[in-house]
Amino acid sequence: MLMTSMLSLLFVPMPALAQTSAPPIPAETSQFDFWVGDWDAMSGDQPQGTNHITKRWDRVVVEEFKGKNLQGHSVSVYDTNSKCWKQTWVDDQGGYLDFVGGFKDGKMTLSRSFAKEGKTILQRMVFYNITPAAFDWNWERSDDGGATWQVNWNIHYTRKK
Repeated sequence: MLMTSMLSLLFVPMPALAQTSAPPIPAETSQFDFWVGDWDAMSGDQPQGTNHITKRWDRVVVEEFKGKNLQGHSVSVYDTNSKCWKQTWVDDQGGYLDFVGGFKDGKMTLSRSFAKEGKTILQRMVFYNITPAAFDWNWERSDDGGATWQVNWNIHYTRKK
């Protein structure tokens, strides 16, 4: 009898679980939509690689970069708790980078900091000059807490036809 009662509890519907649904999708999740698609990457007149960007579950942006000397993958998501974008990058050279940032004044900027030899170094990616067919991307570094920035890598992306 006790076993039958315990088993019957397993099959009692759980209304709270049965009625849950995905949280609403915030408008900010569309801020990276400009990036979705297939891209050729050029630095000056030198090809740097290609990028294949997809969007999953209406909120996660996935990047697959194939370059001359580097292949990498990133996952970006708008974090509703912190109200910012977060991106994780990994590559075939063992690189792991984590970024936070957002879209403001027509630019998507994602930044990170790390310590090297006791000094804090800032890095950021800036997506700008964004149109449906192209955009520019900078990899920048600051050694003075963000007072000045040095462009270490500039790429011009054009959408593949």
